[in-house]
Amino acid sequence: MTTHPTATREAWLAARIELLQAEKELTRHSDELAQRRQALPWVRIDKAYRFETEQGSAALADLFEGRSQLLVYHFMFGPDYQAGCPSCSSIADGFNGLAVHLAHHDVTLMAVSRAPLAKLQAYKQRMGWTFPWASSFGSDFNADANVWFSEEQQRQGEVEYNYRREPALADHAGQEGSGAAQHAAMCGTDVPTFHRDRPGMSAFVLEDGVVYHSYSTYARGLDGLWGMYQWLDRAPRGRNESGIWWRRHDEYANR
Repeated sequence: MTTHPTATREAWLAARIELLQAEKELTRHSDELAQRRQALPWVRIDKAYRFETEQGSAALADLFEGRSQLLVYHFMFGPDYQAGCPSCSSIADGFNGLAVHLAHHDVTLMAVSRAPLAKLQAYKQRMGWTFPWASSFGSDFNADANVWFSEEQQRQGEVEYNYRREPALADHAGQEGSGAAQHAAMCGTDVPTFHRDRPGMSAFVLEDGVVYHSYSTYARGLDGLWGMYQWLDRAPRGRNESGIWWRRHDEYANR
């Protein structure tokens, strides 16, 4: 027998309507936050970043693909990884269906990672993805976007991620059971190397031939883009998790 509270349909409806008011308030607040994001000042990008794409070498402006807005997902896939981050992969599973709609609304959705293009293309084929994915290998783009940090920065406590400074990298001995160790192993690398690349999302606009940066978010700021969790938050038992349970979509035992 369930230990969860039960009720009549009438009592459930009353509780649901009360919750609806809170949901409406959250929706209005979310709309206000969206307006505040769009009102942020733009920062001109003058640095000449270079990327490798399926079409060849490209500048940042080329990634817009003829549109005026560019949304970049900073996908954790460093040059030393053997496969893309499982969490980023779960988020990216939703990109295929979205990209075509965004493209017809003057927005290009693009993933960018530091791994060489050949690695990205092989993984993209494995995952069955079609959205554009560029390599920033050899570029300062990820470092300037605060989604890649050097080994020295880790040791010296100079990592500034999600708008705050992190403590110096601790000894990772004994962390084999941690989520970071599990994900690092799934990427074929160690924890410190895995953590030098970070997830994030950045928005850019192209106006009169000039590229501007308008917005970036990291860590839990990506929750709204992670479709799996949006559904779980509405499931009867919610996220109901203790540790990392998800896999790449081709790694579940029964698919």
